[in-house]
Amino acid sequence: MSDGTLPDLDPVIHAQARLRVVSALSQLNESDRIAFPRLQEILRMTAGNLSVHLRKLEDAGYVEVTKTHRGRTPATLVRLTRRGRFAFEEYVTVLRSLLPPGETP
Repeated sequence: MSDGTLPDLDPVIHAQARLRVVSALSQLNESDRIAFPRLQEILRMTAGNLSVHLRKLEDAGYVEVTKTHRGRTPATLVRLTRRGRFAFEEYVTVLRSLLPPGETP
């Protein structure tokens, strides 16, 4: 920013719904996964809306979606990848740099 230009925010994370997804997943330990229905409940998103945003994050390498079975019941598990965690940390750093000194997001 020393040249007077503002840093760019990651457009993949910047969309409100995806920011909420990444923020929620960042609260988990690095190796933890969350069940799709639980994430949907936490975020209060429809299954279709959450799926669309997870696909965008997955395409960017920010989340990993694993389809498995618990007994005979299909289960979809989601986790934030290292790349996603780093991208979110960078996003927060850039966001903080845009705020006046002494203010936090």
